[in-house]
Amino acid sequence: MRQVVALLILCLLAGMIVMPATLRIGPYTLYRPRIDIPIGSRRIYRDLELKLGLDLQGGTHLVYQADTSKVPGQNIDAAIRATRDNLERRINLLGVSEALIQTSQVGSDHRLIVELPGVKDVNQALAIIGQTAQLEFREPKSASPSAASDFVPTGLTGKDLRLAQVKFNNGQAVVGLDFTSEGTKKFSDITSRNIGRQVAIFLDNQIVSAPVVQNAISDGQAIITGSFSVDVAKQLAIELNAGALPIPIKIVEQRNIGATLGQQSISKSLLAAGVGLVVVWLFMLGNYGLKGLLANLALVVYILVSLSVVKLVPITLTLAGIAGLVLSVGMAVDANILIFERIKEELRWGRSPATAMELGFLRAWNSIRDSNISSLITAGILFWFGSGSVRGFALTLTVGILVSLFTSTTVTRTLLRLVYVRNRA
Repeated sequence: MRQVVALLILCLLAGMIVMPATLRIGPYTLYRPRIDIPIGSRRIYRDLELKLGLDLQGGTHLVYQADTSKVPGQNIDAAIRATRDNLERRINLLGVSEALIQTSQVGSDHRLIVELPGVKDVNQALAIIGQTAQLEFREPKSASPSAASDFVPTGLTGKDLRLAQVKFNNGQAVVGLDFTSEGTKKFSDITSRNIGRQVAIFLDNQIVSAPVVQNAISDGQAIITGSFSVDVAKQLAIELNAGALPIPIKIVEQRNIGATLGQQSISKSLLAAGVGLVVVWLFMLGNYGLKGLLANLALVVYILVSLSVVKLVPITLTLAGIAGLVLSVGMAVDANILIFERIKEELRWGRSPATAMELGFLRAWNSIRDSNISSLITAGILFWFGSGSVRGFALTLTVGILVSLFTSTTVTRTLLRLVYVRNRA
């Protein structure tokens, strides 16, 4: 009985997440709640709207050519990563939360591919993206600065920083700074007059870090210390390099995708999903009768939970991502078919319905587990080596596999136990 109650609660929660923002039933209007949970200084916020990719809601596709001719060969990869990170930060200023930014290399040709779903003002996007990251070091006006406005420029900028990279000092991750000859002199003067005070590092007028100067540094080699994890130190190095290693970029391709094409794609995908769902339902009913009906109910739960996961994560749905969900509808009943065939065998051997059901689930589990693991491995390989829409397909397929495994082995089992409870032997 507990499992039945838990299943009903799961269906209720999934239904609330999947329902439209407002749902009118006669004279009543239901409003879907949003998730807004404060955790310390952060918040978990979800508006529970489906996030659509460029190919579904329309937008802009841009391709930039990166000029790496003036960047030393050993620093090119770091410079490309820094430039990509800088583009992502600038795009976020546009409010494009689902933008896709990829790097591409063919021989010595480096490109950055930017997709901006829903962006209509292309000129504004091009103007913001086209700027070069501004890195500068500022010193405090007073002994105890409390805001960005309490720091003033020193004249030390990104052009004076040769490279920032992760280093280790006594086993602790730190960020090492390597200045040019001119930057070395400037940094020596700044640190000499600010011992025991903070020197702030600004990137595009936002504070990246504000370390305290321990002593004057005259050799052009400095480190930023703190309780950094390796990942945090890497991210800080990338942000510093976004201003220290600016790469000129120029637009080489611009393509607009209309929302009309996206709407047509959604309509056809929904039609395909509906047809596939009806065919699967009819197949299960025709072959397995009552058990097939219960499997179809479990399939409804599967759809609700899958869409809930897509909204909660959230996962940006592209045309390939929808294909992954549609494909997983058929896969969702695979485990049920294996279980039902096992139950048939047990019934032929004279088992009672309740016993046959339990043994059917038990003996089908190994096959179900192995088939799902092999599918997850394939999806993982696609996600790891793929990019863009291929990764979207792999991600939605993975969600579909995991949710179908849950519904077939838990939801269907609960429903069957509820039906066969009077026939136990």
